[in-house]
Amino acid sequence: MTVLLVLAMFAIFLTIDYFYSKAKHPVLQTAPAMTKHAAAPPIKPSLVGGFSVPENLRYHPGHTWALSESPSLVRIGIDDFASKLAGKIEHITLPQRGQWVRQGQKIWSLVRNGAKVDMVSPIEGTVSDINESLVNDPSLASEDPYGEGWMVTVQSPDAKTNFRNLLGGALARWWTEESSMRLQRLVPNALGALAQDGGVAIDDVASTIPDEQWVKVTREFFLT
Repeated sequence: MTVLLVLAMFAIFLTIDYFYSKAKHPVLQTAPAMTKHAAAPPIKPSLVGGFSVPENLRYHPGHTWALSESPSLVRIGIDDFASKLAGKIEHITLPQRGQWVRQGQKIWSLVRNGAKVDMVSPIEGTVSDINESLVNDPSLASEDPYGEGWMVTVQSPDAKTNFRNLLGGALARWWTEESSMRLQRLVPNALGALAQDGGVAIDDVASTIPDEQWVKVTREFFLT
């Protein structure tokens, strides 16, 4: 029920954000093309509720992000909230190249302490490349979720429409703040791990959550 209420509120704000963005801001953010060995372009930081929310990305409410490298090529990954909630990831299962994924569909899995949770894709299209460095070193997802910890790139023929369904600007910041407060209500022990004075949340918020509760909590926030 909580998830349904939150999603309903999200839909209302998304409608407002759509018309506002259409009138004043471009929908599609574009970054320089990135090769397998090239460093990710710098991300503009913005701290909300103890978590980094870069201004030049668009976000899915399941805590994944998207950044366009061209009109149809989109790089995606997990946001800072997800990386800290996931904690010390032991293994990541990425989709295969050539696999078609839908927006909001499960796309990769994270394993911590032997427990697995899925996450959803912020974009629809065909997986064109995967971050092999991340497969070999899952800690990149926690250490640099917006840079070297990116997950996959997707060829999205209708990227412009897909981006309209994502969160950006004030709405993305509101969503992150709401997620932070909701986590504190669900897991009181996480209170000390989250910033109360505008600071940064600890890297491993998951360490404050009992193992038997971790999967349930992450599934609620990752919408899986």
